[in-house]
Amino acid sequence: MGNFVSIAPLRAVQTRGTRTGTDYLKVAFFCNHFTTITGSLIVSLKIAVGGKGGVGKTTITSLLARAIAASDTKVIAIDADPVANLAAGLGIDESKPITPVSELSDLIAERTGATPGTMGGFFTLNPKVDDIPDRFSIEKDGVKLLVMGTVKHGGSGCICPEATILKALMNHLVLARNEVVVMDMEAGVEHLGRATSGSVDALIVVVNPGKRSRVAADTIKKLGQDIGIKNIVVLANRVRSDEDIALIKESMPDYEILGFIPEMDEIVTSDRDGTRPFDDITTIPDELKAVTQKLLDLSD
Repeated sequence: MGNFVSIAPLRAVQTRGTRTGTDYLKVAFFCNHFTTITGSLIVSLKIAVGGKGGVGKTTITSLLARAIAASDTKVIAIDADPVANLAAGLGIDESKPITPVSELSDLIAERTGATPGTMGGFFTLNPKVDDIPDRFSIEKDGVKLLVMGTVKHGGSGCICPEATILKALMNHLVLARNEVVVMDMEAGVEHLGRATSGSVDALIVVVNPGKRSRVAADTIKKLGQDIGIKNIVVLANRVRSDEDIALIKESMPDYEILGFIPEMDEIVTSDRDGTRPFDDITTIPDELKAVTQKLLDLSD
């Protein structure tokens, strides 16, 4: 697993023959996961985002997913938080409810051979899931959103059809998809396991200057290390001053810090108005652009 490298110069990719009208040189980020070009970049990069509630984790996840997609890269955004609100950050219309995968009862019964809501008995432990991301995702500005949902009964390790589908789907997304997968996780890394951890390029723990979020980062880091994630970094959010930066650096000396994102009036306003922040994603702060580039520069 590689470390973060310095920001590399952008290189242009000729995707069409001329520069007239809509035919132009598309500027794109390059990384060692690059495979091929068919009008857009095919990049295999898996990023999990965690953090204590209230640190801005979901907002950061949505902005990173949109910024990566703006470089003509295929992105799947996974909402794996029980309080699912990644759709709002992506600007997806929520007037029509989005059904989480864990609540697709007919599909789960078909693929596992068991009725959702039941435990024990016989059912398929390796159900077909490769078509789910395309069939049940909602796309906006190049980002496909897939809402995972949760198992509403049993313990954390319950063996039931819903949990089996979610585990198989997460394995597929992390291990088999040649896309950027950005995962908005619960406070910890509950949806990941040892089978997938080795293919996670980075676990980003979002913190703010508050002590509780920094303490939570230690717990999340340990959970990530316990399942084998090697690249665990911190992204400081809602930073107001040089004093905040110094505090985070001094109190988290054992972490690699991916960047410092300032407190932004745009996010406060969009949250109040119920709109996505930075509707024009090219206007995000330079600090977020730099973080996006660092993520795309991850290399083996």
